[in-house]
Amino acid sequence: MKEKEIIDHTTMPITVKRMVLDIHKLGVQEGDCIIVHSSLSKLGWVCGGPQAVVQALLEAVGVEGTLIMPAQSGDWSDPAEWEHPPVPQDWIEIIYREMPAYDPYKTPTRGMGRIAEVFRTFPQTVRSQHPQVSFCANGKQASSIVSNHELTPQFGMASPLGKLYNLNAKVHLLGVEYDSCTSFHLAEARIERMPEKRMGAAIFEDGERVWKWFTDCRYDSDDFAAIGESFEEHYSVQKGSVGSAECRLFDMREAVDFAEQWLPKNRLF
Repeated sequence: MKEKEIIDHTTMPITVKRMVLDIHKLGVQEGDCIIVHSSLSKLGWVCGGPQAVVQALLEAVGVEGTLIMPAQSGDWSDPAEWEHPPVPQDWIEIIYREMPAYDPYKTPTRGMGRIAEVFRTFPQTVRSQHPQVSFCANGKQASSIVSNHELTPQFGMASPLGKLYNLNAKVHLLGVEYDSCTSFHLAEARIERMPEKRMGAAIFEDGERVWKWFTDCRYDSDDFAAIGESFEEHYSVQKGSVGSAECRLFDMREAVDFAEQWLPKNRLF
């Protein structure tokens, strides 16, 4: 949606103060640990743009809370699988040799939206070391959440998602649907029957840039919307608006446990 259309659909500017009130009304409390998936355009015209949204979220959880967002960098993956857009076949070996190593301070996010990208650059925000599916965090427990993010399983119990599960974190879908709920990948990683695939990325290893191959689950978010719909039939999900964005807030552990039971019954492995 273009900015003129967003302005036309917004009755009053969405300010930091208003967003904090809306976030608290939704059910977020000071001291909470929340993972946020967001869409800036769904909020309406925000006074201060993505910076204001990040400020509001941090203010809502307070100094005792922790804010987390996915910071995935899909460009740091096997170029042979790129489709949007694909690259010529004779480029692939060059990319294997020349792609810069993932750097949590320099590597941009891809497909995460403007809010997540601004959050990555915020003071005191820290980022995990995974070259493809890193997470950013800011707040009291940020460093422990993003530390030691191993290549595989990238969404397992030792990953930031597993740590959030153990911290009884909440999931905040801010203007997005369940297909953006990264937490369901933790359920996939906990299922022994999950199919696997070979992945690769440019990383630093022992101080040197290398192309590293590794094997992990064949993660798939195509049925996450169906998981979310079924989850809402069995568990409490708080719904409300932040600005003009329709939002959901729910318990991450309940959602992951539900997805872990749902997937073997409903997905063909």
